[in-house]
Amino acid sequence: MKREVLKVVYPREAVSGVILAGGRSSRMGGQDKAQLMLQGKPLWQHVWQRLAPQVHDISISANRHLDRYPQDQLRVITDTLPDFPGPLAGMLSALQQVDSPWFAFSACDTPFIPEDYVTRLWQQKQQAPAVWVRSCERDHPALALVSRDILPELTIYLNSGERRVMYFLQSVGGHAVQFDEDERAFVNINTPDELQRYEEKV
Repeated sequence: MKREVLKVVYPREAVSGVILAGGRSSRMGGQDKAQLMLQGKPLWQHVWQRLAPQVHDISISANRHLDRYPQDQLRVITDTLPDFPGPLAGMLSALQQVDSPWFAFSACDTPFIPEDYVTRLWQQKQQAPAVWVRSCERDHPALALVSRDILPELTIYLNSGERRVMYFLQSVGGHAVQFDEDERAFVNINTPDELQRYEEKV
């Protein structure tokens, strides 16, 4: 069944997009995952092209190969915490460095995200300060819409040594939003074998 097009338009000017690309990429053998090629383009560019039209401006949270990003077209943000502490550190840095009331996050290894996922998260967030994608198979907390208001709680949480993304988003009153399309829309490309498989499928 074809999904009905949502008619309510969210305030795009209130949302900054952030691509999370600052991790260790340990399952890729330590390679910089964002820079790995899929169909002739690095993974981060696939995400950028889908996310950018949905937001007012866009940044990339990265800690390596910073000179490979077109800094005249997107802001490059590095972690303010040491030792690659994970996606929440990228979220923290964005909230600290970008002046925006809302942030739409996407991991750099999700090249097929829907072209309206930010709108759909906004429409179903109600009064929550954070919402994230739940597909038919699992939650995707790195695909999230987050209010700047959670910055104090996030700072305390990370300083305590915690790193769990969904646990934190739930703790501040966030909830999941159900997406029913093909699971491929939310695939995470985590290993060389997965990258090769999607290179052949696309």
